Amino acid sequence: MSYMALYRKFRPDEFEDVKGQDAIVRTLKNQIKSDRAGHAYLFCGTRGTGKTTVAKIFAKAVNCEHPVDGSPCGECASCRSIAAGTSMNVIEIDAASNNGVDNIREIREEVAYRPTEGRYKVYIIDEVHMLSIGAFNALLKTLEEPPEYVIFILATTEANKIPVTILSRCQRYDFKRISIETIADRLRELIAKEQWDVEDKAVRYLARAADGSMRDALSLLDQCAAFYMGEKLTYDHVLEVLGAVDTEVFSRLLRELLAMDAKKVIETVDELVMQGRDISQLAADFTWYLRNLLLVSSSEEMEDVLDMSTENLARLKEEAQMVDMDTLLRYIRVFSDLGSQLRYATQKRVLLEVALIKLCRPAMETRPDALLDRIRAVEKQLEEGMETLAANAQAGRGGGSQAADRPEPVREPAAKPRLPEALNEDVKAVAGDFRSFLNDMSPMLRTYLKQARLSAGEGNRLLIVLPDELSASVAGTKEHKEEIQRVIAEKTGKTVEVEVRSLENGRRFEDQYVDLESLIHMEITVEDE
Repeated sequence: MSYMALYRKFRPDEFEDVKGQDAIVRTLKNQIKSDRAGHAYLFCGTRGTGKTTVAKIFAKAVNCEHPVDGSPCGECASCRSIAAGTSMNVIEIDAASNNGVDNIREIREEVAYRPTEGRYKVYIIDEVHMLSIGAFNALLKTLEEPPEYVIFILATTEANKIPVTILSRCQRYDFKRISIETIADRLRELIAKEQWDVEDKAVRYLARAADGSMRDALSLLDQCAAFYMGEKLTYDHVLEVLGAVDTEVFSRLLRELLAMDAKKVIETVDELVMQGRDISQLAADFTWYLRNLLLVSSSEEMEDVLDMSTENLARLKEEAQMVDMDTLLRYIRVFSDLGSQLRYATQKRVLLEVALIKLCRPAMETRPDALLDRIRAVEKQLEEGMETLAANAQAGRGGGSQAADRPEPVREPAAKPRLPEALNEDVKAVAGDFRSFLNDMSPMLRTYLKQARLSAGEGNRLLIVLPDELSASVAGTKEHKEEIQRVIAEKTGKTVEVEVRSLENGRRFEDQYVDLESLIHMEITVEDE
């Protein structure tokens, strides 16, 4: 006898064997027990969730001579003939290849004849959304007033394509995706029956890779078991067969992206490609990894939702502290777009590398969600280079031979700046400790304030004077002023109003303002003496 695939070999024969669709199964069993079966059903849901399987079990149950608690007995002549595919009472139609008006007219002619055996003629029309508009119209009258001995079961993965006139004449049942835990339990049960040796971590990965489809899970298990026939099927073996990547590699890739190290990111991709990893699977799995990271960042109570080991969860929580929500959402958006592009691409590696470089070089994108990453990149460059630039500028002001030879511009005599008559002691205290407060401010603001000079203004304000208008416009935004005042309040317990200004072109700080820091330092020196 030829080998039979697992999903065919272990297809449920009774309602009790159907996994993950408890509400639907219970409803259908109650209808059969109470002899209240409907005349038209619509089974909706993604692939591999049990639509056709439940339809066949229902067809057996309504014709079973001795049903047991709403399920077919499996022993009577009707059950055996339906299971063998020889019954004239159960007609399966593939709407993808029989989608014309003539095909539906044949059904209309056939329903006029009663079943030769059993109670009902059951028509199972799979992928019914593939029917043409004319075929739907031809089916409409039959669905509205069918003979009492006919039941229609329409199955589809795209219920949105079904005309409303058809939907209104059917009992609709939505088959949900099967949970990872349910699929894993079913796989363990079948593995025990087949007497295979499979690592539990591998079982859970197969259950997750199936994406809610029991049939896909069985097909993947079949594929992996065939490759390692006679050996223990481990987690690493499954990754190798499916061209998938371990989560440790995703963790390393994420950290390289956060560091914006394009060279290391491309080296990691090259390493995975040389190992034969599938590009599409890599993109899909990394998107799932980012999704898990987003869940952890959103709440600390996600342990029950995430299917992973304690070690992986701890690493994910650590990484959640390294990345903000906006950056994470941008990563997910880029990889979601990549997933749809890879489906029909011939140069998949190129598309993957371009997407990763986009994440490392936010300036390549013009989308609004890339703006924050572009700002962070600028902040990083400013932090690294601003101190050097400031030092060079100070050295230039210190004078060289060329500076000494340059004629000084003639300036109008300016009035000597004066302090307010009653200088607030809080302002003086803040000015004395202001440099120590910078470490608690955001990187970009801290970089600009390192160049600032301090003075006092009217109304006992603390004046922060920056060397140019650009610096003052950045540090003087409402958000940055609020940040400065908040840090001062946290450090001193006092509220001090802040004003940010810039030096006038060609004017020195000493010509316009009193240097509050120098004044405070002088007072301290006099007191020490």
